[in-house]
Amino acid sequence: MSLLSMLGISSAHAATTAATPAAATPEGGFLSVLPMLIIFIAVFYFLLVRPQSKRAKEQRKLLDSLAMGDEVLTTGGIIGRVAKLRDNYVVISVGKDIEMTFQKGAVASILPKGTVESIN
Repeated sequence: MSLLSMLGISSAHAATTAATPAAATPEGGFLSVLPMLIIFIAVFYFLLVRPQSKRAKEQRKLLDSLAMGDEVLTTGGIIGRVAKLRDNYVVISVGKDIEMTFQKGAVASILPKGTVESIN
């Protein structure tokens, strides 16, 4: 008894599946996969790349518009008022005589005026 018959595969079926048809060429296989590849790349672009670049552009615009006296929220959750601006750093006043220095990239958002007074 052969191994194929023990597995329940007839020898006739095994012999026919081993031979590849002449019509299935590698070029035909690639052309059948090409539309799916294009769709995958388009979905990847619209779901991952485009939103990320849009967020990065908005963050750069926010950091360029920072001015002295703006009330900001940092990525660490600290709320304060911008006391000094430097090239890559911002000094934020978080209380009476308390100033903290952050990289500009740590500023998550600019808050509406009056937010700091309502918290203190």
